[in-house]
Amino acid sequence: MLSSSSLQRLTVLLLVLVLPGGCAQPTLIATPDGKTRVGAPAPAAKQVPEAARIPPTQRPYQIKGKTYYPIPSAHGFVENGIASWYGSKFHGRRTSNGEIYDMHAMTAAHKTLPMNTHLLVTCLASGREITVRINDRGPFVRGRIIDLSYRAARELGMADQGLAQVRITALGQAMRYVENGQTRERFAATPDFEHGDFFVQVGAFTVRENATRLQRQLAAEGRPAVVQEHDHGGRRFHRVQVQAGRTLSGALRLEKTMIEAGFPDAFVVAR
Repeated sequence: MLSSSSLQRLTVLLLVLVLPGGCAQPTLIATPDGKTRVGAPAPAAKQVPEAARIPPTQRPYQIKGKTYYPIPSAHGFVENGIASWYGSKFHGRRTSNGEIYDMHAMTAAHKTLPMNTHLLVTCLASGREITVRINDRGPFVRGRIIDLSYRAARELGMADQGLAQVRITALGQAMRYVENGQTRERFAATPDFEHGDFFVQVGAFTVRENATRLQRQLAAEGRPAVVQEHDHGGRRFHRVQVQAGRTLSGALRLEKTMIEAGFPDAFVVAR
């Protein structure tokens, strides 16, 4: 029969074993005679900071003082605009995702799409179509939506003129994984829908009152806006962003509207 002190110790042990959270869970270890015993608690899983899990190519970046925000998904992405191309000057250099640029491969650069997105590029004048894979960032010229490799531009029939009006449609994304020690790719098709909460940023102020004044002005015009605070370089900015709905195509239309309304630096932000 257990003494009262032994019973108390057993009760405490049982509580430690069954209570969830806070404490590491015990490990059951099999012994050579087929029995099991309680071993040392398994070490807690190491927590990885959220920012560390975001690929570098999906983090915001700045070019010539303008910040670009890569979108989280290519689902349902369709965009019309001007295509350009880049060739021998960049051949052999590293692209944004670390690959070596090959002007003879069917690749392209886009400012915000996830890397390895496969796009159908349609020349609106001729109806000619090609498929390319995104592995770089650009072009950073207003109005241009995609920079094709030299080969892709030749296949589309626009290498000689340099520019063409195109429509780009996301087909899917190449998902990379390791199997038997080798890196392989699997093509994941893109569902036919757009994804995300979209805003169009129209201004950024160091003085909050200026941001609030613009927010009220936009609200009076029937354009709900929010003010987002952001610290950069030791300074706090107040960003004014107009709500643009949940579709990228609608957000891009609003971006064009805001540019025409007197906000030349307006751009789409995805959350």
